[in-house]
Amino acid sequence: MRVILMTGKGGVGKTSVAAATGLRCAELGYKTLVLSTDPAHSLADSFDMELGHDPRPVRRNLWAAELDALMELEGNWGAVKRYITQVLQARGLEGVQAEELAVLPGMDEIFGLVRMKRHYDEGEYDVLIIDSAPTGTALRLLSLPEVSGWYMRKFYKPLQSISVALRPLVEPIFKPIAGFSLPDKEVMDAPYEFYEQIEALEKVLTDNTQTSVRLVTNPEKMVIKESLRAHAYLSLYNVATDLVVANRIIPDSVTDPFFQRWKENQQQYRHEIHENFRPLPVKEVPLYSEEMCGLSALDRLKETLYAGEDPTQVYYKENTVKVVQDKNQYSLELYLPGIPKDKIQLSKTGDELNIRIGNHRRNLVLPQALATLQPAGAKMEDDYLKIRFADTAKV
Repeated sequence: MRVILMTGKGGVGKTSVAAATGLRCAELGYKTLVLSTDPAHSLADSFDMELGHDPRPVRRNLWAAELDALMELEGNWGAVKRYITQVLQARGLEGVQAEELAVLPGMDEIFGLVRMKRHYDEGEYDVLIIDSAPTGTALRLLSLPEVSGWYMRKFYKPLQSISVALRPLVEPIFKPIAGFSLPDKEVMDAPYEFYEQIEALEKVLTDNTQTSVRLVTNPEKMVIKESLRAHAYLSLYNVATDLVVANRIIPDSVTDPFFQRWKENQQQYRHEIHENFRPLPVKEVPLYSEEMCGLSALDRLKETLYAGEDPTQVYYKENTVKVVQDKNQYSLELYLPGIPKDKIQLSKTGDELNIRIGNHRRNLVLPQALATLQPAGAKMEDDYLKIRFADTAKV
C-alpha cells in the first residue's frame, strides 16, 4: 500500500490538495481512500458531501472518511475508558464529567495511527492518503511510535506483570478502601496491544518506498518558516518528505494595482521556497477565483497538480539516517535541512541517543556498533548533522 500524508500549517489548503490527489489516484485505477485525521475536519466540505467515520464512495475507485476519535475509542479502548470512568466517579466526579475526562489528551492522534495500521493490514486499498492535522499536531503523531515505545519498554511492561500477579492478593483490601477495583488483565493488556500496533506501523512510516509526507505551504513568511521546521522535524523522525506544494500563488493575469505589492512579495517568497527546500521538488498552484469545494473545482486542481503524472510515485528519495564507518570510527548522519548546529542538543543514555531541536525530542535507539560508544563531536555539513562516536576508554 502507498501511504501519502498531507500536512502543513492550518489554512494553507492541505485538505484540497489531499482530495485532488485522491481524485487523480482513483482516475489512474488505484483503489484509493482519503482519510482525515484532523480534529477540525474539512474533507467533507472539500468534496461537498457528507462523510462519516466509515469510508464512503466519492467516485469510481475513490472513498473518503473522517476519523471519529470517540468511535475508535469505544471500539479499541472501551475497557480502559470504562475503568478510568469508574476511578473518577469513585473520586466524586459526576457521570458526564467522568466520561469526558476518561478521553485522555492526544487520544485522537493515537487512534489516527491505529486506523492507519488497520487499513494497512487489511490491504483493501492501493493508496491511503492522510489529510493530517496541522504540522504541530501531525509531528507529535509521527513521534508517537518512538516515544510510546520508550515508556513501554522502560516502565509499562514491568508494571503490567507486577499488577496482574498482585491483583488477586491486593484486591480484597484495596477495593473497600479506594472505592474502585484494580485494573484487570483486559485493561492492562490494552495499552501494550496499542504499542505493538504502533511499533509495527513505525516500520511503514519510515519506509520511504511506501510512505511519503507532502508539505503544503503558501508564499508567506510565517508559513514558510513553519514548513521548514516541519521538514526538519520529519527528518528527525526518519519520515521522508518527497514533495512541497506551494499553494495560492497570485496568477500573472491578475493586474489590479491592489495586488501589485502582494505579487512582489510572493515572487520573493516563491524563490525562497525553491531555494530553502532544495533538492525537494516544488509544485506551484495558483490562487483560483473560486473556492476549492466540490468535485468540479477539485478536478481543476487535480489537473494543475498532476497533469499526466502518477501521484503515487516517490518524487524524491532521501536516506535521512545513515551510519558511516571510516576505519575504526563511526559517525551517525541525520538529514536536518535548514537547522543551525547551535539549535541542536545531544545526549546519550545507554543505547539511546537523545536529540532535541526546540520542543521536539527523539530517542534514537543506536545500532550495536554505536551503542557502546559516546558522542565525540558533531558538525553540520550539506544539511546533514554528522555525529562522530568514539570509545572514550581508548581516548
